[in-house]
Amino acid sequence: MTIGSSIFLIAVGAILRWAVTTTAKGFNIQTAGLILIIVGIIGLILSIWYTFIWSRRADRTVVRQERTERY
Repeated sequence: MTIGSSIFLIAVGAILRWAVTTTAKGFNIQTAGLILIIVGIIGLILSIWYTFIWSRRADRTVVRQERTERY
């Protein structure tokens, strides 16, 4: 899950949680919104953590110098 899709899930969840006032029989829209918000937050945390780990690996490039010996 990318950062953009996580933010999208949070936004859709917030709309369902606080903006939709319709009720459905056998399905609670506000609870579905809360679940989307939670999944979006978890995805956002994991995406940022994953990006941070990979950016640190790119900084650790090893430069090797070959040694030339003169006889």
